[in-house]
Amino acid sequence: MHDDNHEQPLQHEAEHAKPGKKNAVLLYLVILFAAAFLLLLLSYFMQQRTNQERYNDLQQTSNSTVQTLDNMLQENEDLKNRVAELEEANEALHEQLQDSRVELAEEKESSQQALTAMDWFWRIQRQYSRGYYTKARELIAAFEATGLPQYLPTENLTGQEGLSPAEQYRDILDLLDVETTSAPSPSPSAQP
Repeated sequence: MHDDNHEQPLQHEAEHAKPGKKNAVLLYLVILFAAAFLLLLLSYFMQQRTNQERYNDLQQTSNSTVQTLDNMLQENEDLKNRVAELEEANEALHEQLQDSRVELAEEKESSQQALTAMDWFWRIQRQYSRGYYTKARELIAAFEATGLPQYLPTENLTGQEGLSPAEQYRDILDLLDVETTSAPSPSPSAQP
């Protein structure tokens, strides 16, 4: 029994000492829990800050990409407009070239007909100068039938004073009493 008595004071001591130690352990656990909570809270805010920085970087990159894309789209639109303008200019140049070719062909044809008309005129004038009036009238009739008298030059292109080939041809017609002609009328500035 002695042992029972001896155990009782120890148990009693343990019971009295236990609440103080219990409070110290509880306080220690609260401090550890608070420290862990603070560390978790600090970690959370650091993670939030890092995420916000990444978000800002991504937003800035996104804005920059959108701006670059807008610039590229605008440049593409400008290039399309320039291509359209160049195509229109090219088409206009092709039309001008075609018109120039047509005009050149017409001028060449007109020049050829003027040369042929001058050849007829020279033959008629030669027959008239030799006094072969009947032959000159026959050549005039054939010349008029070709329609070439209209291509006789109405200006004196030699630079010398005198009548133009069209005026000389009309004079020959008057001298031979031939009335119908398709030769051009002399221009008022070409008359002396």
